[in-house]
Amino acid sequence: MTQLSHDRRRVLQAIGASGALAVAGCLGGDGSDAEPNGDDSDETDTDESGDENAEAESEALPDAKDVTVDRIAREPTDVPDPVDWNEPREHDITIRTTHETAEIEPGVTFDYMTFEGQVPGPMVRVRRGDRVNLTFEVPKESNTDMHNVDFHAVYGPGGGADATTLAPGDDAAEISFTAEYAGAFVYHCAIPNMDQHISAGMFGSIIVEPEEGLPEVDHEFYLGQHELYTDGEVGQEGHHGFSFDAMKAEDPTYVVFNGQAYGFTPDGVGPMQAETGETARVFFASGGPNKTSALHPIGNVWSRYYRDGDLLSDPARNVETAPVAPGTTTVGEMEFRVPGPVKIVDHALSRVVRRGALAVIDVQGEENEEIYDESP
Repeated sequence: MTQLSHDRRRVLQAIGASGALAVAGCLGGDGSDAEPNGDDSDETDTDESGDENAEAESEALPDAKDVTVDRIAREPTDVPDPVDWNEPREHDITIRTTHETAEIEPGVTFDYMTFEGQVPGPMVRVRRGDRVNLTFEVPKESNTDMHNVDFHAVYGPGGGADATTLAPGDDAAEISFTAEYAGAFVYHCAIPNMDQHISAGMFGSIIVEPEEGLPEVDHEFYLGQHELYTDGEVGQEGHHGFSFDAMKAEDPTYVVFNGQAYGFTPDGVGPMQAETGETARVFFASGGPNKTSALHPIGNVWSRYYRDGDLLSDPARNVETAPVAPGTTTVGEMEFRVPGPVKIVDHALSRVVRRGALAVIDVQGEENEEIYDESP
C-alpha cells in the first residue's frame, strides 16, 4: 500500500466518511481514496522515496506498552470559570509533573511528559493584579527527568524557570508573582532539553483577564497543538520512542491537539458540543516546539479574534485563518448560526489529512435555510 493511500484510509477511519469528505471539501478534493492522477493501486511505490518509505515501515517497533492513563488528552471543557471579582485576589496553585504512557491513537503508544497528567497542562486563570503563589513539584515516583516551569505571564528570571528547576524527588519549589499584564499566555518546561519536553506534552496556558473581564459566551474550549517526533511512522502500531533526529530536522511524525491524533472527533474520544444560536470561545495554545499553526475553523470564522492572546486591543473581526507561533496562546470566538460540524484545523493541511491535527465541534439545532441551504 502506498503512503498516500494508507494516510487517506486512516483519515476515513479516524473521522468517518462524512467527516473526511468535509475535510476534502476544504482541501478541494473529492474525498475518495484514490491516488493522484486516478491511480488507486495498492502496489508499493518503486521510486527512491517509495523504497525509503517501505524500508521505514518495515522496521518493527517494540510492542505497545501498557498505558498509565486512560487518555492523555485533556478535556477541552476543562476550563476555570471566568473572572467575576473586582478586587485583586491571591491564588494558591500547585502543579506537579508526571511522566505518562498513553496512546497517540489506538495501538500506538508514546511516553509523554506532562503537567498534572494530561496535555496540555491545566489552565491557570486569574485577573490582572492578582497574586499567584505557586508550589511546583517533581515527584520521584512519576518522573525520570529534571523539570521546571516558565510562565510567559511572569516578570522574573526565566518566567520562574530559574527558581523552579528540580530533579525528581527534590523538595518542592515555591514562587510568588503578581499578574502584572493582561493577556493569554503559554507556560512550558524550560529545562535545557526544552524542545523535547514541550513536544512530549509539557506546556499549558495562563489567562490573565483584564480588570473588566471578557465578554460572556456560552462555551469555552481549551486546545493545545504540538508536534510529536517519534522513531515510527504515522499509524504504525507499537511503542514509539522519541526521535531527536526527527526533532532536529523539524520533521514530526504527528501534529496533534491535546496529545492525541484525531482525538476530538466522532471516532476519537468524541467532539465538542454546542447548539445553534450559541457562542463559543476557543483558547488555543501552540506549544510547538517548532511549527507555526495556521488556525482555521472549517464552516465558520473567528468572529472576534484576539491575535497573539492580546486581550486589551479591540479584537479583529471575521478572521478566517490566523498564524499562531510556537509559544503563543491565542483566543478566538465564534457564533453557531447553522447546525453541523465545525472543524478546528491547522490549515497547513497535510497536518490535518496525515498527522492528526483535527478537532470537531458538533453543532446541533434547527436548520436555517436563509443562511445555508444544502438542497435549494
